[in-house]
Amino acid sequence: MSSINKEMEALGKVRSVIRETFEYGNRRAKEIGRENVFDFSLGNPSVPVPSALDDEIARLAKSGNSVSVHGYTSAQGAEPTRAAIAENINKRFSAGITKDDIYMTCGAAASLTISLKALTNPGDEVIAFAPFFPEYRVFVNAVGAKLVVVPADTKSFQIDFDAFLKLINKKTKAVIINTPNNPTGVVMSEETIKRLCEILKDKSAEYTSPVYLITDEPYRELVYDRADELPYLMNYYDNTLVCYSFSKSLSVPGDRLGYIAVCNKMPDCRDVYAAVCGAGRALGYVCAPSLMQKAVIPLIGKTSDISVYKKNRDLLYGALTEYGYECVYPDGAFYLFVKSPEPDANAFCEKAKKYDILLVASDSFGCEGYVRIAYCVTTEMIERSLPAFKKLIESYK
Repeated sequence: MSSINKEMEALGKVRSVIRETFEYGNRRAKEIGRENVFDFSLGNPSVPVPSALDDEIARLAKSGNSVSVHGYTSAQGAEPTRAAIAENINKRFSAGITKDDIYMTCGAAASLTISLKALTNPGDEVIAFAPFFPEYRVFVNAVGAKLVVVPADTKSFQIDFDAFLKLINKKTKAVIINTPNNPTGVVMSEETIKRLCEILKDKSAEYTSPVYLITDEPYRELVYDRADELPYLMNYYDNTLVCYSFSKSLSVPGDRLGYIAVCNKMPDCRDVYAAVCGAGRALGYVCAPSLMQKAVIPLIGKTSDISVYKKNRDLLYGALTEYGYECVYPDGAFYLFVKSPEPDANAFCEKAKKYDILLVASDSFGCEGYVRIAYCVTTEMIERSLPAFKKLIESYK
């Protein structure tokens, strides 16, 4: 009998619903042609990377010093890159951090798993607010902690604080938030952030142990209506770790680059940063991709042409609400959260496949009865899909 880790075996044998739907789309495209499949499953950026990034990569590749360009950086990341990130954060948010508070990572997933490994011990609890990215559960379980889910507030998709207060306890080591949110695209209001941070301060004092706030921010730059209102969490709560990724803002998800920023106002900030470095070491995440660390320096704070996503959002939201779908209005990211016209969202997704529309049911996001539409696709594909969406909703009338 095999003695391998059965939990890992199970994860390897069953894809996430997002990836499963994406693979179905690839198979269906071979049957009827890619142009006839309306695949809204995967949050894969669809706009080109900024030309300046391509230029910088080419410049580095032609610099004649390939050993330096492709060699190891410091374990926590290249010092010039960390300094440039800290400078940009301070310029934008006056957070007062330094390069020694930044740890470079292989994207947001690594940022989250390293942070969780650094902060938690087996048996600790981590709270997430539904709906949430499904891999949070995998990441939390992998470090021996327990994920506790606060049910969704489906009226505003902010935070149900009554439910939160019932679940937070002495075992709570960290709280994860994600704004703009995947899968809803909703931005947490400053009022929500202030209330959350007040509770965390009170509970940390009550428990005489910090409850850390992990803010998952791959979509920070993708805000279309309320960019000036997106709070920087370090300025509201000292025990904050910011997990950032360049994947969505610069359209480079395959190049795996992000960082963790540890707020240096937390009382044990140097110990926490050391734990982050140790967790990166233990998980094998030492030294994020060297070429990308160097190439990204002049692009920090910049984005791809995200106006395309705003155009897609306005087109899709406008058309679907006109047809009779009930949609959550997204201020950011590139997702539309749509209420299923029947109680079982999975059954709705199966029916949508008859029209070659590929959607992701919300069950794995911790909020049943909705579907996620990733509109990071070509505008032309959205336009072609609209008649199919109309026929789909009419089939319920």
